[in-house]
Amino acid sequence: MAKGPDGKNTSGRGQRDLTVKVKTARGRRASSTRWLQRQLNDPYVKRAQAEGYRGRAAFKIMELDDRFRFLVPGARVVDLGCAPGGWCQVAVPRINALGDRAGKRQGRLIGIDLQEVEPIAGAEIHQLDFMDEGADEQVKAWLGGKADVVMSDMAASSSGHKQTDHLRIIALCEAAAYLAFDVLEEGGTFVSKVLAGGAEGDLQKVLKQRFAKVANVKPPASRADSSEKFVVATGFRG
Repeated sequence: MAKGPDGKNTSGRGQRDLTVKVKTARGRRASSTRWLQRQLNDPYVKRAQAEGYRGRAAFKIMELDDRFRFLVPGARVVDLGCAPGGWCQVAVPRINALGDRAGKRQGRLIGIDLQEVEPIAGAEIHQLDFMDEGADEQVKAWLGGKADVVMSDMAASSSGHKQTDHLRIIALCEAAAYLAFDVLEEGGTFVSKVLAGGAEGDLQKVLKQRFAKVANVKPPASRADSSEKFVVATGFRG
């Protein structure tokens, strides 16, 4: 029997009674109703609310780090497009950004976003367009050196056209990768969300030239009906 992220059964007897049904209100599109119903019944959304995370995306970076182990005590991390802050919340204790884990090196976390983000203890958050000229030097100045990890869960605003959205997010991922090339320490890691769709080949080629290993992963917290996946590039060659 299948189990959800909270360890409880998600199939079998009783499931029907636990499913929240949402009626389509006048003036609301059916797609919006489906999204709302999915949110209300998503076990990761419920778990995020229960555990105090700012969104279900927190579990994606947890699952990626559990597998690849890049958020280690003492790591210097840059989180691009960090709003609403779920990835920062996960990274802070793992890299020991607060310095409260005895005997462990203290890490440093810089969060960057176009919009203002509510403060997170242990994270230094800045409003910045990372594609602006000189952004890489600004990031290194804030870090006091180069980064061990650059990670991005950014997505462009949806246009409703699948191929257009795919091209937009690949462009964002490529921009994030080129910033990573400028700010990463040798041996560093780059993690970014992409959408499967055919245009990611050039990005993969460039990453394989710059990193020792490049993996494409769909973590369990990523919805099965989504084309979302994550690229994890480790061993930056400098």
